[in-house]
Amino acid sequence: MAGVLNFTSLPPISKPIWRHHKAKTSSSSRVSVIRSSTEVSDTSFTSVKDDPQLGFSAITPPPNFKPPEPKLFTPRSDKVVDLITASLNLLFRLGTGVFVNGYSVSFVPKSEIPSGQYGLGVAGFVAKESSKVGPRPAKPIEIYEFEGCPFCRKVREIVAVLDLDVLYYPCPRNGPTFRPKVGQMGGKQMFPYMVDPNTGVSMYESDDIIKYLVQKYGDGNVPLSLSLGLLTGSMYTKAKMPPQPLEVWAYEVPYLEDPNTGVKMFESAEIVEYLRATYAL
Repeated sequence: MAGVLNFTSLPPISKPIWRHHKAKTSSSSRVSVIRSSTEVSDTSFTSVKDDPQLGFSAITPPPNFKPPEPKLFTPRSDKVVDLITASLNLLFRLGTGVFVNGYSVSFVPKSEIPSGQYGLGVAGFVAKESSKVGPRPAKPIEIYEFEGCPFCRKVREIVAVLDLDVLYYPCPRNGPTFRPKVGQMGGKQMFPYMVDPNTGVSMYESDDIIKYLVQKYGDGNVPLSLSLGLLTGSMYTKAKMPPQPLEVWAYEVPYLEDPNTGVKMFESAEIVEYLRATYAL
């Protein structure tokens, strides 16, 4: 799969999040714009959508809401400190999760890049990315986790390295929706917890999840920075349950698609504000 370099500009509210990772793709047939190859099926969310214990209410965007214009490398002035602190993990983790497995970049004539796609241009040439990924799961992997957990972060990073489409179930402390469900499925509320609907495998323990994913969907090799243990607390905010999972395209820099309201937007700070205004109670 081949791709071009794309620059795009996550909140503790408990809701299902369907996350696509930016395709830094390999030698098959995919050109990276925003979407990756796996498409969510109409039944992939049935287990939650049809749960009678989970109520749904009408979802509408905030009054007069308009998505912000994306600004390349321009953090909002009141979010600079947040951006710096959020970036520290990237340094300590040696950049794991930024590049997909087998990532490489070459410069090609601008004419080789399809119109409508953006690539970093230098002296008439454009950066073209490629990578090597393993088999693609037919259905998205399901991961129950929460943002403040360092073990969960390790799993999110290997998901980015393998360029997998994943259905995340946020399980913040005191969360009433998905956190208890993990106890029902696995016998204990411990995170992260993974379910692979393609194979029927489910498991706890971040290191075991990472090993499973790289063996099943990668080249079998765990990145060094994800094999060093912990060297690598979100709280629940009362929220409405969206009828359909939100789609986030990212590794740590998101683009949001909300199929419940039709909103599509960049800019992390504004995404957080939108989610709070739309779903928080």
